[in-house]
Amino acid sequence: MLIQSIHAELKGIYGSPRMVRELRDRGFPACKKRVERLMRENDIRARHKRRYKVTTDSKHNLSIAPNLLDRNFNPVAPNQVWTSDITYLWTGEGWLYLAIVLDLFNREVVGWSLKPRMTAGIVTDALTMAWFRKKPAAGLMHHSDRGSQYASKEFQRKLKKYGMICSMSRKGNCWDNAPTESWFNSFKNERVHRGTLQPETAALDVRL
Repeated sequence: MLIQSIHAELKGIYGSPRMVRELRDRGFPACKKRVERLMRENDIRARHKRRYKVTTDSKHNLSIAPNLLDRNFNPVAPNQVWTSDITYLWTGEGWLYLAIVLDLFNREVVGWSLKPRMTAGIVTDALTMAWFRKKPAAGLMHHSDRGSQYASKEFQRKLKKYGMICSMSRKGNCWDNAPTESWFNSFKNERVHRGTLQPETAALDVRL
C-alpha cells in the first residue's frame, strides 16, 4: 500500500493530515477521511517522542486576556488568527528556545525567534517578524498561553501597536493552543529527534 511505503520512507513521522498533503504533493488523489481510515485499519500512526518540559510561567501578577479563540481553530482566511508558543531545543551548543507565530488558516509559521533565554523579547521578536512579513489588517486575533512573556508590557504594547486582539488559553490547558503544540511535536520529530540540531541551521529548519 502506498501509505505504508510513504510511512516507512519518512520513518513514521507523518500523521494523517500530513500524509494527505504528501499524497497530494505526489500527484495522488487523497481524501482525508479515507486516509484516516486506512491508517487506522493498518495501525499506521505518527511516531511520538517524549513530552517536553513546561515552558509557561503563569505565576505572575500581569494582566491576563480571556480565551476569545475558544478552540475555534479553523478561520476562513489567512491573517485572521495567529497562535504563538515557546519550546526548547537541544543543539550542538546547548539549549535554545524557539518561539513561533502560526497562522491557523494554513498552519504556516509566519514568524519565529530563536534565543538562549525565554524573555519577553523572544516572543516580541517572533511577532514583529510575522507582522513585517504579512502586514495583516487590524483586528487579527493573537492567541497564546498566559505565560509571563505574552502577558508582559513589552509584548502587549506590540500587540496594541499592530491593532491585534489578545486571546489567552485557560490556566494549565494546553488543548486551548493545540495546533501550535502539534506543530512543535511534528517539528521535533522531523528536525530534532532524528539528530543533533545545529544553531546555525535551526532557523532554516523552522522555515522548512
